Amino acid sequence: MSVNVKANTKSGKLTGFSEKTSDIILVVICAIILLIVAYPLYYVLIASVSNPYDVFAGKTFLLPSQFTLDGYKAVFADSSILTGLLNSFKYTIIGTVFSVTVLYLAAYPLSVKDLPGRKFFSLFFIITMYFGGGMVPTYLIVKQTGLINNMWALFLPGGVAVGNMIIVRNFFENSIPKEMIEAAEIDGASKWTTFIRIVVPLSRSIMAVMVVFSMVAYWNDWFTSMIYLPSPSKAPLPLVLRNILIKSSASASQASTISGGFAELNKMTEMIKFSSIIIAAVPMLIVYPFVQKYFEKGFMAGAVKG
Repeated sequence: MSVNVKANTKSGKLTGFSEKTSDIILVVICAIILLIVAYPLYYVLIASVSNPYDVFAGKTFLLPSQFTLDGYKAVFADSSILTGLLNSFKYTIIGTVFSVTVLYLAAYPLSVKDLPGRKFFSLFFIITMYFGGGMVPTYLIVKQTGLINNMWALFLPGGVAVGNMIIVRNFFENSIPKEMIEAAEIDGASKWTTFIRIVVPLSRSIMAVMVVFSMVAYWNDWFTSMIYLPSPSKAPLPLVLRNILIKSSASASQASTISGGFAELNKMTEMIKFSSIIIAAVPMLIVYPFVQKYFEKGFMAGAVKG
């Protein structure tokens, strides 16, 4: 790909960089953007293994200062961290499977243009993107249905992400060959058989996108758990890390009257803060490379086309 940068006014013809030069420029631009995006996470990583006072003094711009793992030791010293980690894996896996399944079951029928009431149901879903009952009515409904302190309270109230459903619907409309579906129906395949054996295998790319979206959403969700899961044994990892940080901050405040106590506890609080961010982010960073090759293809194919 060539990048034209100037015009030869004498000849009236456009001149520009060679293809190799253009590629180098594009690589440099992409590298700069990558550094801008990735550096904050890298900074948190090196800050999590550095002395907090050196972090505040700006001594950890590129490399850790006074390397230490005390922050990670303090986090993992809490007995609830393992329980929270297992809970997060369980909620993320179950929630992702549930959400993606519901997305497919809602999006595919809406992609069929001759579906009776298609416009009504599409409008019904879209309205929910702009209007909602709020947290209090939702809590009362969850309580009346007996889902308080039940993990399904994390999935059922928001099982269908309408924005994601629209992306999946557009993918079905624009990327699944209608001829294949018609041929299957002519051969006697039922709607369900066509969906399972043709539509689902051909939509792996958009499925990977929805899996990533759902996994990140469920993994990072601590507020819903705080409201609906009062039992500490059912708390996910982000909520456990939040509670550990709150305990550390409270301890630092109580030690403010003790000579030297506040400074040390405040130092530990800062180390726990950085360490918690890394611990919460690492699992998703490990999973993403495995679905990255499907991500761009599926997202672009499911985008709204004019």
